[in-house]
Amino acid sequence: MLAPTPDYDVLIIGGGLAGLTAALDLAGRGHRVALVEKQQYPFHKVCGEYISNEVLPYLARLGASPDALRPARIQRFLVSAPGGRTLTAPLDLGGFGVSRYTLDEFLYRRAEALGVTFFLKTTVASAPFDAATNSFHVQLTGHAAPLTARVVLGAYGKRATLDRQLNRGFFRQRSPYVGVKYHLRLDFPTDLIALHNFADGYAGLSAIENGRYCFCYLTTREQLRRHGTIPALETEVLSQNPHLRRVLREAERLYTQPEVINEISFAPKTCVEQHILMCGDAAGLITPLCGNGMAMAIHGAAVAAHHTDAFLKGHLTRTELEAAYTHDWNRLFAARLRVGRWVQNLFGGPRLTNAVVGTMRHTPSLVQALMRRTHGVPF
Repeated sequence: MLAPTPDYDVLIIGGGLAGLTAALDLAGRGHRVALVEKQQYPFHKVCGEYISNEVLPYLARLGASPDALRPARIQRFLVSAPGGRTLTAPLDLGGFGVSRYTLDEFLYRRAEALGVTFFLKTTVASAPFDAATNSFHVQLTGHAAPLTARVVLGAYGKRATLDRQLNRGFFRQRSPYVGVKYHLRLDFPTDLIALHNFADGYAGLSAIENGRYCFCYLTTREQLRRHGTIPALETEVLSQNPHLRRVLREAERLYTQPEVINEISFAPKTCVEQHILMCGDAAGLITPLCGNGMAMAIHGAAVAAHHTDAFLKGHLTRTELEAAYTHDWNRLFAARLRVGRWVQNLFGGPRLTNAVVGTMRHTPSLVQALMRRTHGVPF
């Protein structure tokens, strides 16, 4: 007796960049795709909102070129030490700035037009694999019967309850980091991405669409606890950097309250968990200092979609699918993540950061080499 046909070929958990681009890719190849997202589009996310141009050929192939969104075109990089010393460098590939509020909505609409089924304002309670049917039984909150799918992609971001169910090692470790984000209006170059360091943290500033800027910073929970509130932290710590002091004094803040996220973990993860293929931040999170997390999420989705398509067409067994995806994910991203963790250790303490920036000002080849080690090539 034949097993019943699964409800979907692919079910994707999480509708950020990795989930949406994987959905577009797989639906465009003719597969039945469902995506589960806990929010309702459009919505803001804590994110640096800069994307390396390495993703542009892939987005064009998906029919999702961001040109229609009129993103900011970014060609230069600046980093400052807490005392104000700076270094600048050109960006080899360059990149573009666009808000997640705009970009995710754009990708969602295109995926919907391709026939992707969306379950919004919904979460996944469990996604066990059934070896007898070679498929998953995905239980959604608020739904009586589970959905069945041949492949599940986990694209749900940095941390989720599902990580606990999967007994992922990083989930058992508390992370010290917290992220804060605003949108601003400010007199600032539109072609420059700036990274301003302060004690126990750093802040990124770059243009997005419609004359606005993304201002996003990473610090520790302990530092926030010590100063009591985000305004106090910004006044007493961030403002010690003269470049940040100017931003905080002169910018018009476009959020009533900032977006905040806790428990940001840069610990190593695995890209396959109990037969679920992990994508984006669920597979591994590069430090924001390196500025390439969004491009990595999109590239990882492309790799997952390529191998998933081969599996669904019968060219790979499940064991081969998981092995091929793991191999390619590690080949493309594992070294980048290691370099990112190493680079992050160079910053944070004012004395060390001042020394690093001072040294790198006189060795531009080192700056370019680090950028190349944390970025990819057009794909």
